Amino acid sequence: MTIHVGLIGGGNISQAHARAANAIPGVEVAAVYGTNADKVTRLTRESGGTPYSDFEAFLKHRPLDMVVIGSPSGMHARHGIAAARNGLHVLTEKPIDISTENADKLIAVARESGVKLGVIFQDRFKPDIRKFKQWIDDGVIGKPLFVDARVKWYRPPEYYSGSKWRGTRALDGGGALINQAVHTVDLLLWLFGAVIHVQSHIATKLHAIESEDIAIALLDFSSGAVGTLVASTAVFPGYPRRIEAIGTEGTLVLEHDRIIAADLRNAASEITPGTPSKDNENTGSPVVSDFSGHQAVFEDFIQAIQNNSEPACHGLEGRKSIALVEEIYRAARNNTASVR
Repeated sequence: MTIHVGLIGGGNISQAHARAANAIPGVEVAAVYGTNADKVTRLTRESGGTPYSDFEAFLKHRPLDMVVIGSPSGMHARHGIAAARNGLHVLTEKPIDISTENADKLIAVARESGVKLGVIFQDRFKPDIRKFKQWIDDGVIGKPLFVDARVKWYRPPEYYSGSKWRGTRALDGGGALINQAVHTVDLLLWLFGAVIHVQSHIATKLHAIESEDIAIALLDFSSGAVGTLVASTAVFPGYPRRIEAIGTEGTLVLEHDRIIAADLRNAASEITPGTPSKDNENTGSPVVSDFSGHQAVFEDFIQAIQNNSEPACHGLEGRKSIALVEEIYRAARNNTASVR
């Protein structure tokens, strides 16, 4: 049975969604909605489907089984709720929305409408990241003590100035933390569990935007581990994301989604690091050329539809990262200490 997909958005990320959908046998792009007619027309010419500038007309297109949301972050819940009420399954780009209030509304409507809701955190499907999690779950580093995560990326001024929504509080919800580093926030929660206490500082140092281009957070995990998170779009030319997991029995290092170090007291023969990646995608540009992670998310979501099961990152799971982002922003606003 063919799964008919509707794309919401005509920009860079929707192009990746289209390529991912078309790479899966039995999946077809049926319709594309967007406010930029030229982008939507170009996308449908390349990937198939009927172009729409009227959102309600798009939702009525048939056959249509699911939508994939690639609109600005602050519109994810609004678009998802409308789709769910039209009986369509909803797969949305990260974050689920820019607030837990909006996320909760979307989760509730999807549940009431009997449709599946998933959030695209494609990093969870990358081979070395899955191996990284398995090794931590298996206890190869012992009890986790300390986690250090760094997202030191760069975005040129025109990345923000050429967009009506990036870096705005209304539609982006913030800056480097909620947009670029939210993938890493999701991974920290997925790998190490809940965070129970946050201290943070945010700043705007390089870009002319409403929100932060630097965020620093200190995290206390319920497991007892402590962590640091640094996120920025002001670090020229941009460096690979790095996550270091330090435990009582050793250290694992993940850099640009590859395990590059496994320094363990009692290393088994199968616990060996791989080769560092030379691919710097995302560090200095928002362009997504490798859609394999998105394809894996799509396949998992479609399987959930067909089997009436939950996708790997369902709505409540996707909500966790935006809840922590909110706490980091709240802690930064409340941080009034000064040195005299």
